[in-house]
Amino acid sequence: MSAVLQRLRSNIESVIVGKSQAVEHVLTAFLAGGHVLLEDVPGVGKTMLARALARSLDLSFRRIQFTSDLLPADVLGVSVFRAETGDFEFRSGPIFCHVLLADELNRTPPRTQSSLLEALDDHRISIDGITRELPAPFLAIATQNPIEFAGTYPLPESELDRFLLSVHLGYPDRDHERRIVLERRVGEPLERLKPVATAAEIEQERERVRRVRVEDSVLEYLLDVIEATRRDGRVRLPASTRASIAFDRAIRARAHLRERDFCVPEDVKDLAVAVLSHRVLVGGNVDSGNREQAAQIIEELLQKIPVPG
Repeated sequence: MSAVLQRLRSNIESVIVGKSQAVEHVLTAFLAGGHVLLEDVPGVGKTMLARALARSLDLSFRRIQFTSDLLPADVLGVSVFRAETGDFEFRSGPIFCHVLLADELNRTPPRTQSSLLEALDDHRISIDGITRELPAPFLAIATQNPIEFAGTYPLPESELDRFLLSVHLGYPDRDHERRIVLERRVGEPLERLKPVATAAEIEQERERVRRVRVEDSVLEYLLDVIEATRRDGRVRLPASTRASIAFDRAIRARAHLRERDFCVPEDVKDLAVAVLSHRVLVGGNVDSGNREQAAQIIEELLQKIPVPG
């Protein structure tokens, strides 16, 4: 791992205790230019993870609490008429930041959910016929509570497909939870975080990710996994071509984090569930139960697909 990424990861893990894989997955998505869907119960550190990344890079951070009455203009911004000049002035919404936490995204109606599609895809928004670029780098981290469904609107498959990875934090083990409790007695660890890398350094790391090699055998293995979801009779909606592209980006970012300029089959195996489980529809609803079934099916498919030597 480069010195920049090592500093970044260590800084984040100093406050996100005992969740090394979750931190690696978020960094993987960030380096690949993708976004993250965090599905977990309240109080396990989802907001802190997003804030820790933003603070470690001295990037702007915004949190939007999505609710049933939130409108697209509350997210994107709105043009306001100024009588003194006779012109409309655009007032940007909270989406104009580097790291966006879309908290409980499934609590807002489809109209507001869909306002994020262009931002997730192209890192820009269009309002009143004018396209405005979002700050670079841009990372969206959306959260969902997997056990509370009252008053929620399930994210459509088209929007789920825009998230590069789905990540679960889970509860810490007893030793890590003891450390967390003791650290909070003397203050908020997040407040002590200092920037350890610049946006320019991250762009250099992203350029190195784009140069990571994917040999034909590894690419064929990746495509075998994608195709297996399309042949399995239990899957109602298999992985899309967008999923294949995202999978390729993700394994290259993971390889770079593991100090390699080439990908290996283990990159595919280790990221398959995170890349595909939220994209593959098994039951009738795109809920947490579907995600668990999809993850189990993907694990079973990985056991059957020959791994290249």
